[in-house]
Amino acid sequence: MTAAASMVQGAEGKPAGYIDAHSHIWTRDLAKYPLDGKQTVDDLKPASFTTEELLELAGKNGVGRVVLIQHKPYHGLDNSYITDSIAKYPGRFSGVACIEADQAHPEHDMDKMFQLGMRGFRIRPGEGGKDQWKDSAGMCAMWAHAAKQGSAICPLIDVTDLPQVEAMCQKYPDTTVVIDHFARLGVTGTVDEAALKTLTAFAKRKHVYVKISAFYALGAKKPPHTELIPMIRTMIDAYGVERLMWGSDSPYQIVAPNTYADSVKLITERCDFLSAQERDHLLRGTAEKVFFS
Repeated sequence: MTAAASMVQGAEGKPAGYIDAHSHIWTRDLAKYPLDGKQTVDDLKPASFTTEELLELAGKNGVGRVVLIQHKPYHGLDNSYITDSIAKYPGRFSGVACIEADQAHPEHDMDKMFQLGMRGFRIRPGEGGKDQWKDSAGMCAMWAHAAKQGSAICPLIDVTDLPQVEAMCQKYPDTTVVIDHFARLGVTGTVDEAALKTLTAFAKRKHVYVKISAFYALGAKKPPHTELIPMIRTMIDAYGVERLMWGSDSPYQIVAPNTYADSVKLITERCDFLSAQERDHLLRGTAEKVFFS
C-alpha cells in the first residue's frame, strides 16, 4: 500500500501529522508536463521528485500535508502538475502558483488558480515589468486581489529586497504576505544581525508571516542545523510561533548530506526550548491557517 493510500485521518477527517509549508515536485513525464524552454530530463536535479515520492518521504517523517510551490525554473507558469496533484489527493495538498504579473488583469489567473486549490502566489524581484513592484500595475493588482480573495503573496527574496515588501505592505496592509526561507538570511554562512533586525521589524505588520525553511542552504548548510537555532529564537520573539511555519524546501533538503528527517528534527528535538503547543504552531497550525483554511 502506498503512503497516499494508507493516509491516517486526524481530527475532523483531516490528514494527521505535520504540514510541510514548502516543497517542490517535478516529474519525468514530459509528454504531459513539459519543461520550460529547451530543457530535458537531463536538466532535472534530482532526476525525479514526484508527488508520490514526496508523499512517501513526508509520511515517513510524520508529515501529512504539504504546500506545493510551483518550480518556475523547470515548469515556468504551467502550474498543472501541482493542480493535478491537489485534485488527485484531496486534502493532502495546497499550492502556491506562479503567474504572469505583467498583464492587464492578473486577477483572472489568480481566480482560476484559486479554484484549482492554489492559496498563494510566488513573486520575485523584477517581476511585473518594473524594477520596483510598487510601480507595476499588474503587481499592484495581484496584491490588491489577494486581500479580497484570501490568498497569500509569497515573495522569494533576499534581505536586501525587503524595502520592496515594505512599500507594498504600506500600500496593501490587508494582504497576507508569506516570506520564504527567512528571506535567505544565513545563506552566506553567518547571520547578519542588522539584516535580522530588518526582517524582525516586519513583525509589526500583523499579516506578514515567515517560513523557517531551507535549512540546507543556510548557516553550515549541513545537519544538525543547530547553528540556526538562535535565529529561530529571535524570529519567535518577534513574530510569535503563530506567524512562523516550518518548511523543508524539498527536494533540495534531501540532497546529501542533508535529509528531510534532519529538517524536521531541528524543530521536534533540537529546539528544546519549545513547548508542545509552540511546536504544533510551527509544524502545523500556522500553515494550516494560511494555506488550508
